[in-house]
Amino acid sequence: MDTLSSAERSARMALVRAKNTKPELLVRRLVHGMGYRFRLHRRDLPGTPDLVFPGLGKVIFVHGCFWHRHVGCALARLPKSRVDFWLPKLTANAERDARNVRALRRLGWGVLTLWECQLGNTVKLANKIRRFLDAQR
Repeated sequence: MDTLSSAERSARMALVRAKNTKPELLVRRLVHGMGYRFRLHRRDLPGTPDLVFPGLGKVIFVHGCFWHRHVGCALARLPKSRVDFWLPKLTANAERDARNVRALRRLGWGVLTLWECQLGNTVKLANKIRRFLDAQR
């Protein structure tokens, strides 16, 4: 059973943002500090990637583990209430993400997906990003 009323739950869900989230801002600050320059949320690309590096032909998605169904992650647990609503919604998000990654790769873009749970260790994260951006296409 949900501990919040319908109105309270609606108000809380309205606060969830699609872009400029805290995890995304953390990655943007880190990447900028590493000396890379990028474009944000290019709507002409499949999935509207969070960070786009046009000169490198690479994109980065910063995904929340819950919303994008990070497999094997504790943050990706299903809610206990209204599973019949949440499961198809979250599964569709993950399927759409996979389609967008395939489409980007077909267009020649390199794709890196960073998960919310991976952002705690900034040294490890910076190394992962640097390896991805410095690698040849």
